[in-house]
Amino acid sequence: MPVFDFSAAPGPENRSVCTYTTFASSEGEATPQKPILILDNRRREWKHHSCGIFSNPAKRTAFEFEEEDGTVSADILRIDSRFVSLIRWLGDNRINVRLSGKNREDGYAVYKIREIAFGGGTKLSAEDGFLQFMITRLLAASAPAEEAEDEDREEDGDSMKLTSLQSITDFMTCAGKTLPDNIQLWARRNLAVARSHEVSPEERRHAQRALSIMMNVQWKSNYFEAIDPQEARRILDEELYGMERVKQRIIETIIQINRTHTLPAYGLLLVGPAGTGKSQIAYAVARILKLPWTTLDMSSINDPEQLTGSSRIYANAKPGIIMEAFSAAGESNLVFIINELDKAAAGKGNGNPADVLLTLLDNLGFTDNYMECMVPTVGVYPIATANDKAQISAPLMSRFAVIDIPDYTAEEKKIIFSRFALPKVLRRMSLEENECIVTEEALEAVVEQYADTSGIRDLEQAAEHIAAHALYQIEANHVSQVVFDGKTVRELLA
Repeated sequence: MPVFDFSAAPGPENRSVCTYTTFASSEGEATPQKPILILDNRRREWKHHSCGIFSNPAKRTAFEFEEEDGTVSADILRIDSRFVSLIRWLGDNRINVRLSGKNREDGYAVYKIREIAFGGGTKLSAEDGFLQFMITRLLAASAPAEEAEDEDREEDGDSMKLTSLQSITDFMTCAGKTLPDNIQLWARRNLAVARSHEVSPEERRHAQRALSIMMNVQWKSNYFEAIDPQEARRILDEELYGMERVKQRIIETIIQINRTHTLPAYGLLLVGPAGTGKSQIAYAVARILKLPWTTLDMSSINDPEQLTGSSRIYANAKPGIIMEAFSAAGESNLVFIINELDKAAAGKGNGNPADVLLTLLDNLGFTDNYMECMVPTVGVYPIATANDKAQISAPLMSRFAVIDIPDYTAEEKKIIFSRFALPKVLRRMSLEENECIVTEEALEAVVEQYADTSGIRDLEQAAEHIAAHALYQIEANHVSQVVFDGKTVRELLA
């Protein structure tokens, strides 16, 4: 089997034909059974770990193995269509790599590619960490519709992750097709600005910063994996006492996601008195969906620019809170927990923050003034909380399925205090249950003390106070047990 000669001029006599076929895959992990690519092993079987380079930059059809008896080449027979550009880039840059593979009847199945440092080859943008970053992104992507040839790309590399212009260029070359079409176009335009010497240094800096932010977000499709309803119910029971109607509504949402593999068209709006666990419900839903979450506290947002970012014409321009949330999460599928939606009133003369929320909630795309690009929001699931839905505008209300959270009864508060609040505090303070005894009379006194308050926050604070007092008595007075009766509790909480 011939070894390709890279020193010769690229003429018809030494340009190899393409030997491989591509196959579509959406597997999230490469294994010997579901490999990245398959190499010809009919003439010899290859070692489990084999080193060399991808060859033939014109077509990337072979791999040159560094064997004890010299360099031996093997054709690429089949390749996951998501990885064609990456293999092309590795070959064009003569990157030394180590393959991990398994010999099968149909060829040597490669399921890992790592960079190695020998032979004076070109280094990757961030050495092996950068290569693994790109492979992870490609595995997380869906198979492209088709793999088009593009011979006019620039490849090379220099620094860690997607911050330098060169690493961003490398990523666009190898994994650019994992990005939505409009973001690909946006990235090419911003790369041109960042490289240009005809614009100001400030414009170049903003363009590079925006590229770094955008490229480090994994813009996923809106496909969601099935969720186990029983596990969802367990999480809800663990986080919330009672609230059967609320739990039922959440389970219905989970079943809907399982059937459609997409998020519901409407988010959840949890309305109820302060302290009734609205935020706790929102965090539980994010945990069930296995999505990262971020919070928007509308009571502290009085200018739409806080959400939309500022224009690049300003030296201190920066992205808004929404774009920063995508950046922090590292992906586009996330839960937005919008606290105090009823406080999303008009701002201080610069517009209404509530109007900005409408564009986010419509799932049609969101445009940040700094990024200057519409980003997809189909993977955003909003969960809002409010104390008074009468203060929420009709357009905002229409974007949510409303769930009213009732206050707890006295009996429910007793159960919450004795079974949940107090045991949780005792565990945190490393106290045994028999070291802090709250009698039935004391329990009645706790609930009576806060009969006129809504929610359970006061109960949780009471549990904290009681447990701390018990710990003090044990440590300072060297007692083995502290028993609280009604009189003791009333004096302690007065």
